[in-house]
Amino acid sequence: MTDEELAALDKEVKKLKRIASEWASQMHDLVEDRLPAGYHEIPALSQSTYDACQAWADASARLAAAQKGQPA
Repeated sequence: MTDEELAALDKEVKKLKRIASEWASQMHDLVEDRLPAGYHEIPALSQSTYDACQAWADASARLAAAQKGQPA
C-alpha cells in the first residue's frame, strides 16, 4: 500500500470515528433528555450507532493491517 493510500485510509478511519461519536452523542442525548417518553427511538438509534461503530472498527483493522504490511 502506498503512502497516499495509507493516508487516505487514515483519513477514512478518523472520519468514521467522528461519525460513530456523533451517533453515540445522539444515544446520550436520548438517555439524558428524552427517555422514557422517547423509548420508541431506541431500536433505530442503537442500530445506527452499532453500524457506525462497526464501520469504524473495520476500517481501523484495515489500517492496522496495512501499517504492518499485511492484508486486512
